[in-house]
Amino acid sequence: MDPLRRGYLSALTANVLWGIFPLYFHALRAAGAVEVLAHRIVWSLVSIAVLLAVVRRWRRLGELLRNRRLVAGIAVAAVFIAVNWGVYIFAVNTDRVVEASLGYFINPLFVILLGVLVLRERLRPAQWVALGVGAVAVVVLSIDYGQLPWIALTLAGSFGSYGLIKKRLGLPAAEGLFMESGVLTLPALGYLAWLAVSGHSTFGTVSTGHSLLLAGSGVLTAVPLLLFAEAANRVPLSGLGMLQYLTPMLQLLIGVAVFSEPLPPARLAGFAIVWCALAIFSWDAFRAARRSRAERAAIRDTEPTSPRAAAPTASPAATEAEAPTPAV
Repeated sequence: MDPLRRGYLSALTANVLWGIFPLYFHALRAAGAVEVLAHRIVWSLVSIAVLLAVVRRWRRLGELLRNRRLVAGIAVAAVFIAVNWGVYIFAVNTDRVVEASLGYFINPLFVILLGVLVLRERLRPAQWVALGVGAVAVVVLSIDYGQLPWIALTLAGSFGSYGLIKKRLGLPAAEGLFMESGVLTLPALGYLAWLAVSGHSTFGTVSTGHSLLLAGSGVLTAVPLLLFAEAANRVPLSGLGMLQYLTPMLQLLIGVAVFSEPLPPARLAGFAIVWCALAIFSWDAFRAARRSRAERAAIRDTEPTSPRAAAPTASPAATEAEAPTPAV
């Protein structure tokens, strides 16, 4: 299969799996959100450990663990992803999937805000407009909900912060998830042990299917993450950016069509404003990417051609394939 097509297929599969997460976690409602979170952490560690053993990448993991600064960064990232997972599971268990989907719709806008506040980045005018429209959406939705949509804001904030830390650390997907799960596993095991001793554990007591679903949450966590990591190495960022909206759209549809959550006109208007902000954001990103490609092409055209580059073995197709992917 063509590498680019394989990359798009991997990205599509990852986003569809993330999009149907509400169906999976809804089936685990017999367990509380914290118990599901604890199982997800433990079984993620087991799943990634098996993967690392199969591909024999333990040596690389050992090198990473000897870097104290890296381990400290992983510990902070682990806290953010635990908050994200826990709040998301809570949202599903309390019939607030629609609000959870909003969190992932506004996540790109929150990432822009982090770039300004943390990285001191300078925004283009269209990005400021997108942020302003997104702020209007939050106000409209707050009026509709009667309070700030804290689930959506917590999901966007925790996932955006997690992404920022992971970007700075630059860890491989499998090793990163293993280290994050490792940081969280001890308290997760402690909580599961307390549940078992107190007689409140649902693992092994509700049904065989329920226990298998709890154990399967680790694989469900690892597979889309690894697929997305593969896609990130093959697909332009503009393509990945557009596909990421598939996840919250599927979650929104599941919340409304499957779980019959309300979507009154005022709330729908808030979502529509968010989509307008995302449209502005995406348009600006595509325009910036196109300008970047044009500038790179102009630089290549003005560079002197070396004898080796002029050799007949180098085809235009190969030159295009080897060109670096523009950052969006």
